[in-house]
Amino acid sequence: MPRYEYRCRTCGDTFELSRPMAESAAPAACPAGHDDTVKLLSTVAVGGTSAAPAPAPRAGGGGGGGCCGGGCCG
Repeated sequence: MPRYEYRCRTCGDTFELSRPMAESAAPAACPAGHDDTVKLLSTVAVGGTSAAPAPAPRAGGGGGGGCCGGGCCG
């Protein structure tokens, strides 16, 4: 279940809630009982390495194809 981050406008506390995506826009009360909260925009960091290696350059120094790299222009 996704976690959403909220900030209370009354006390300034930031808190997270786990809730279904269908309820992501529903109002959320802060743990201190205040109702004036706003959902924060969270960023996701994705890291790691690629499973596939980068393609090797083609022999002959040709480009990626098309008119600019494929040699179709006279």
